[in-house]
Amino acid sequence: MRELAAAKEARGSLGARVIGITGAPGAGKSTTVNALVVALRERGERVAVLAVDPSSPFSGGALLGDRVRMQGHATDPGVFIRSMASRGQLGGLAAATPMAIRALDAAGFDVVLVETVGVGQAELEIASAADSTIVIVVPGMGDSIQAAKAGVLEIADVLVVNKADRPDAEATVLDLRNMTALSTSAWRPPVVRTVATTSGGVAELVTELDRHWSWLATSGDLERRRRARARDEVLATALVTVRAALDGPLLDALAGQVADGTLDSHAACAELLASAGHAPTAR
Repeated sequence: MRELAAAKEARGSLGARVIGITGAPGAGKSTTVNALVVALRERGERVAVLAVDPSSPFSGGALLGDRVRMQGHATDPGVFIRSMASRGQLGGLAAATPMAIRALDAAGFDVVLVETVGVGQAELEIASAADSTIVIVVPGMGDSIQAAKAGVLEIADVLVVNKADRPDAEATVLDLRNMTALSTSAWRPPVVRTVATTSGGVAELVTELDRHWSWLATSGDLERRRRARARDEVLATALVTVRAALDGPLLDALAGQVADGTLDSHAACAELLASAGHAPTAR
């Protein structure tokens, strides 16, 4: 109860904790989220889940299957689960994710869990949207070079080796610890073993998340991350607004000239911006 009191006191001044969960398809993200919800609810915290599912590049539809996996929380008034389609947005999130996080924070949730689309080596937008980022890997992911290529050192605040009951789990843990030993950042990501299907290791994962939250609050890194997040959100909103304002007959005409070679794209851009009253910046 002491940990819960401390978490609620921090929540009062700092708002909801935003925890991102990412990893390759099949790593056990949804199962881990489900286990985290159970652990956080046992502490009395109100939890919201944003689960982003990929949209089909052909039909544009999305399965939105995460709510099926979390049926055990359907009648819990302290849990809110929202599935979101990526709608072609790169980075593993939906375009509306930042605004949804702010809405859930305003609604008084203590923790917002954001589960990304299964990501590869470059789709790591969650790192700029969350206070703490969990990267989930599974045994057999490859050697330490593959771990470095996946970008886990750059974005992970906590590394989770899920399905840790597999025989080659220890080798994966050792590879990740060897890689994190090279980190020069003030926070060195811990490596946690879990078996999410049985909630094995989830208590340790929650402890490490609490430790990272405390470090963020005392180091000043929380404010830096949230300012950067707000900056990205404002810029993304501005780009959408500008794109909508510039889309029209002139853009179509300029595109035709670029296509037939009578105008280059830089000159077309300058003319398009000038039409909207924006002078292009010289390179």
